[in-house]
Amino acid sequence: MKPPRTFPRLAALAAALLLAGCATVDIDGEITAVNDSLPGFTEGRLRLDRGPDSKVQPLPATAQPQASAVQSLLSSPLTQSGAVELALTHSPALQALLAERWAGMAQAQAGGRLPNPVFAFERFRIHGELEFSRMLSFGLLDLLLLPQRQSLARSQVAQSRVELASAVVDQVSQVRRAWVDAVAAQQSLGYARQVHEAADASAELARRMQQAGNFNTLQRARQHAFYADATARLAAAQHAATATRETLVRLLGLDDAQAARLVLPQRLPDLPKALRPAQAVGDQAREQRLDWQLAKLQLASAGRAQRLDLLHALVDTEVGLRRDTVFEPGGERNTGRGFELSLRLPLFDWGSPRVAAMNAQSLAAARRYEAVTRAASSQLRQDYSAYRTAWELARHHQEEIVPLRRAISEENLLRYNAMQIGVFELLADSRDQVASVIAAIDAQRQFWLADAVLSASLVGRPQGVDIAAPAGGAGADAGPGH
Repeated sequence: MKPPRTFPRLAALAAALLLAGCATVDIDGEITAVNDSLPGFTEGRLRLDRGPDSKVQPLPATAQPQASAVQSLLSSPLTQSGAVELALTHSPALQALLAERWAGMAQAQAGGRLPNPVFAFERFRIHGELEFSRMLSFGLLDLLLLPQRQSLARSQVAQSRVELASAVVDQVSQVRRAWVDAVAAQQSLGYARQVHEAADASAELARRMQQAGNFNTLQRARQHAFYADATARLAAAQHAATATRETLVRLLGLDDAQAARLVLPQRLPDLPKALRPAQAVGDQAREQRLDWQLAKLQLASAGRAQRLDLLHALVDTEVGLRRDTVFEPGGERNTGRGFELSLRLPLFDWGSPRVAAMNAQSLAAARRYEAVTRAASSQLRQDYSAYRTAWELARHHQEEIVPLRRAISEENLLRYNAMQIGVFELLADSRDQVASVIAAIDAQRQFWLADAVLSASLVGRPQGVDIAAPAGGAGADAGPGH
């Protein structure tokens, strides 16, 4: 008996569809897409470093990480842009994140392929009769639903791409904030040393004046109390400078030798002369919010996955091509060909629990999308308010408080030269002036943190920042000393 012509055609169709789904994830193309979609964060510098010992295909030599590039960035004070570039090209943690996202995309794409066919072989001997059976089987439902499976896989790959972009935004934002904290802590440490030196001089002078009989115990104790407080503040400032610097080192992925070469700028960048326009901020956010894109893709994937999972659970079908060969004792050989069809019968489980679970998942995805859409504008208004408030506070300190303290200090110096005030009043005023500068640095730090948070919020990755009026003069409690 000749085999029906349907089986070779069906096998050819299955092979063609199988080959059609054999494309692999182009991670370099995905990273290029992230670079194109986030120019303000990556500036086109994001790449996957496979390394010389990697078993995967290496990048072109021109794109390989060069030690000279790292050394060049570390040869001068590291700017915020340089810190981001160093993290994007050098951080092992970021490279691990890229590799993990690559694996996630590959797994998502694997869901769009046909499961491998199953080959079964049987051998029987009954009363001198030998029989061989061979069967090649595959899921008929998988074949029929292949276009839907590939569509779901493409949606999941797109979702992984958005998740990759979101993770990159989070990483870059952490680097920006860590750089601001490290520079501000280093800058504040210098002024904390000045406060400590003034407090030390005041305490020593008070000790000598008490010995000379010009100070009583209470007056000296006041000066020494401020010295003790300044010493504690200096120790805290030293630790803050070390801690923020090491946080930046970890985010950049520097080894011990590179960390020793890391030099930060002496001060934070100047404030911008004008704020970002609120209208431009809103327009930009509507075009590139990643949280909205991700919620939309999750909603679409939930709907597609629900239909496919339910069909597989209830109507799983397999078809197999079979060939049997029988060798009879007399040497006669008979061959039979045919097919087998297996169908799961939904007698005991009609899928109501699965339907309920899938409906709940789809409902959750829909409500999550709605929540993200409603919260987006509110979060952006909050972050823009923090950005604007931090800018106004920083300008207030730079244009009002610090110049006012400087004018007071100059006036007190004139009064001291005219012998209208004593040295303790002059030292106290000097401490107050330095404290006002430290408060101005803190206000400037808050602005640049708010700027980094607003940049992340524009692409749908809100992180939040606390804005508070920086503390005032630290030396006010010491008093004039008499």
